[in-house]
Amino acid sequence: MNFAAGIFRTSLGKKYLMAVTGLVLFAFVIAHMLGNLQIFLGREAINSYAKFLTSKPKLLWTARLGLLLTVIVHIWVAIKLAMENRAARPVGYANTKWVSASYASRTMVWSGLIIFAFVVYHLLQFTFGAVNPVYLELKDPSGRHDVYGMMIQAFSQPAVAFFYILAMGLLCLHLSHGVSSLFQSLGLRTECYRKLIDRSAHASALVIFVGNCSIPVAVLLGYGR
Repeated sequence: MNFAAGIFRTSLGKKYLMAVTGLVLFAFVIAHMLGNLQIFLGREAINSYAKFLTSKPKLLWTARLGLLLTVIVHIWVAIKLAMENRAARPVGYANTKWVSASYASRTMVWSGLIIFAFVVYHLLQFTFGAVNPVYLELKDPSGRHDVYGMMIQAFSQPAVAFFYILAMGLLCLHLSHGVSSLFQSLGLRTECYRKLIDRSAHASALVIFVGNCSIPVAVLLGYGR
């Protein structure tokens, strides 16, 4: 136990922890997107999927709490590493030139915090009904919670749809660098595979952006209404 705690006090240990939690969250983003894309299969498909998830409350809440803990650890480690990097260079360069660092890599902490704020809002809106309580009262013909109707109503509002698209842009900017970095932190991004991993990270971020944004865009264009 002391050995493990000692490892995670080091920068290398924190980077490993950052990579592992990032990998878990990346997998969740993909799974969540695939679940949401069932809206294009119709009301029956996505409402059945939602009913299946809510029919296992213990498993669902265990997963939710596990993801929340993962997010908190991921953010905490990111802030600690950023503070350590700044402490190692307390005096900034007189003439800063970003040669190899991308915009995504330079804004990882800020984009991560903004994404976290969006996730909180997203949960308050769609999961807990604190923003729009009426959404939780929607029922389909089978008496199930009408997730299909909830998403259609929400994304029919341009402000909500564009806010979601903006958040997805920040998420995918974050992922375009984060996915590549986690391979480096785990010692898997060798020089031989560097370009392949970087391109795959950018491609996966683009796929996630297109997949998630296809829903509000389709609704704004009239889908489901």
